[in-house]
Amino acid sequence: MAGFYPSDLTGATDYVLQSALSAYTDEAYLNARKLSGTGIVGDNPLIDTGTETFVGQLRWFKNINPTINTAIIDGSGDGQTSSYSSDYLKYIKTVRTYGASKVNMQEVVTQVDGLAKHARDFAEIRNQDEHDAIMAVLKGVATSELLNGASYATGANGLGGISWTSDPKDKKYGFYADFSNKYLVSPAGKESDGTTANLAWQGAQRAEMLLQALGMGWRDYEPEYVYLVCSPKTLMSFRSANLVDQTRVTEGNLMFESIFNGKFRLIQTRANQAFSDTELARINDGPGVNLGAASSVDCTFLVRPGALAMKSLLVPTPVEIDRDPKAMKGGGTTSIWYRWGYVLAPAGYDWVGPETAFPENSGYSNVRETATWKTLATVTATTGSANCIGAWNRKASSALSLGILPVLHK
Repeated sequence: MAGFYPSDLTGATDYVLQSALSAYTDEAYLNARKLSGTGIVGDNPLIDTGTETFVGQLRWFKNINPTINTAIIDGSGDGQTSSYSSDYLKYIKTVRTYGASKVNMQEVVTQVDGLAKHARDFAEIRNQDEHDAIMAVLKGVATSELLNGASYATGANGLGGISWTSDPKDKKYGFYADFSNKYLVSPAGKESDGTTANLAWQGAQRAEMLLQALGMGWRDYEPEYVYLVCSPKTLMSFRSANLVDQTRVTEGNLMFESIFNGKFRLIQTRANQAFSDTELARINDGPGVNLGAASSVDCTFLVRPGALAMKSLLVPTPVEIDRDPKAMKGGGTTSIWYRWGYVLAPAGYDWVGPETAFPENSGYSNVRETATWKTLATVTATTGSANCIGAWNRKASSALSLGILPVLHK
């Protein structure tokens, strides 16, 4: 970009000289670290993006619950036969758009193409949108499971989160670990509540709550490794406890810090994962088991590899340019629009949210109070979660096959 300015050069102060600025550079994007492209996102070949309407369906045969007969040789009784059944779930499509425009003649005075910046940065913009959607789905799954443990969402009072004795087939137990009154990594010299002094509480024992959550969540089907989606604050607690492995885990072209010899691959993001005090209060207003704490609670996610299926949609006219030659007194304007879409489907969950529009990110974590979809924070305070269900209904027969475990902690 060039302009004319009074010269301050010695011997040439009577002249107006052109002062040229250097070429533009691009500021680096420093948004929250993205979850798209990590191993928590996988594929599901059963998802068909070519179906009509806003939703699609996939089906499967359920496990056989066999009746085993004991043969006899001295009677005529018939043996009882066994049977099996099938089930299905729904997934929701979404389409996103992004547009920009320029005044054509502006380039004459700026010498910069007003659309070039948008074209260069489109990949970043799309990746950020996909990351935000993934975070919203994680939050939505956590909300639905908290409602299972705290409300009438499954037809009876919730029984709280998982424990060593909770029944994985009973949806009255929400699939979440409630350590909301404990630290995920105990402060040095103290136990997990942060108040009880215990100088012996050292080394791996300081991450006792994390190991407890992993074991209670998947029992004898514990995965080989999980991704731990955590805040920078939580990551610093691992580092201060000297738990972070010296050798990083390489996955494709990504490198992960890990703990416990690669058992937990750390994904650090400052994207908001926590539930607000208001949201926690609405959960605790339900008739089921209350959380251990109602304020200052963080949420860390343990995620199995490929727990979120993501599939791109074939969107008509993914890039479109529109010109208006008569605008700006004939100087003209140019607009460019990008369009993309995808299906996000957490393993084992059925979409029960609205089916008449593409969901925004907020829609993934909204709840239905009686007949109205709204944010958890705006649920009626007097009744709380008693009349609410989340947008994701657990359809898997056993929680052991789920892939997203929210862990609430200090």
